[in-house]
Amino acid sequence: MAREKKPKNPRLGKVGGEALLEGVMMRCGEDVVISVRREDGSVAVQKRKYVSLRKRNKFFNIPIIRGVVSFIESMKMSFSSLSESAEMLGIDEEMEETKFERWLREKFGKGILDLAMWIGGALGIILAIALFALLPTYLANLIKGASPRLEHSWFVSLFSGVLRIAIFVGYICLVSLMKEIRRTFEYHGAEHKSIACYEAGMELTPENAKNCTRFHPRCGTSFIFVILILSILIYTVVPSTWPWYFQSALKLGMLPLVMGISFEYLIYAGKHENLLTKILSAPGLWMQRVTTREPDLSELAIAITSLKLSMPDEFPDFDPETYSEAKTDAEDGQDTQETQTDDTAENANAANTDSDGADIHDGADAAETDEAADAAEAAETNEAAEADETVGQKGENA
Repeated sequence: MAREKKPKNPRLGKVGGEALLEGVMMRCGEDVVISVRREDGSVAVQKRKYVSLRKRNKFFNIPIIRGVVSFIESMKMSFSSLSESAEMLGIDEEMEETKFERWLREKFGKGILDLAMWIGGALGIILAIALFALLPTYLANLIKGASPRLEHSWFVSLFSGVLRIAIFVGYICLVSLMKEIRRTFEYHGAEHKSIACYEAGMELTPENAKNCTRFHPRCGTSFIFVILILSILIYTVVPSTWPWYFQSALKLGMLPLVMGISFEYLIYAGKHENLLTKILSAPGLWMQRVTTREPDLSELAIAITSLKLSMPDEFPDFDPETYSEAKTDAEDGQDTQETQTDDTAENANAANTDSDGADIHDGADAAETDEAADAAEAAETNEAAEADETVGQKGENA
């Protein structure tokens, strides 16, 4: 008897997101929503439409090619979303504009923050090419030349691939030590937990999402690891007899192919669970223990706000103000402690007050309290004595 296939979950792969500065971006179809938590506790929301090039032109939706297109669009959206979240928080408004900034805005129509982000992005790409393409291949060829046994192309590919993974893991671990990055990693965890809550079919609330997993196979961290692992296999075709810079150039040219194959795998892994997906997804899921952190209810509320607003058909009546001024678990405990501390301080001040006669009333209240306590204590003593007498009488009768 043929085993029945388990029906696929229609919610899998429907929505994706990204952690931002004090917020989360969610995208479902053409709907893109950014929600951030301002310093006063209120929620700022920005919604827009985005039509992918894959929908506008069928050619760009061909397998492998769509992976490259999706990667470029994701990078572009990531930069713009980060910039928008900073503007929604008012970070650029808090800093006084300098003469140079005014000159930039007049000449180029861009603020220093926008320019800095684009320059930082360009430098990041250059640094990534140097660290992940040039340096590993150069070192692998340097070691290869020391021994004739290492002339095979598989050694160059394996060594350079392992070195790329080590550089990536080391970089992530180092930046995770920064306070601001740890805060962003908490929103990364909130993004994953809210999506997991939705995909599990649970009611989408911060309390339910908090009990969901913060590890997801379709995360960008997993995507990078899949690229790094598959590149080891694919780059074995590059001749090791070529100069290291020719090898590096060819590997850079093959990068779109690696990204395309990795993207197809990621789509498959997001909708299937088997031995292959578990093995290839494991390194990325392990790394998410660093790139995601446990969020509080306030951060989960922001992620859920973005998720629900990106699905207006499923959540037509959702109001962003639902989670406005939401407090974290730690803040609730802190508020309670502060309230108790304030009450203690007020009582101490009342006991030491001599100007308005409050000490007289406190003394009277204390006297009444003492009298009541003495009366209660006497009553308990009498009850105990009567009980002893009753027990004694019963013993004598016995």
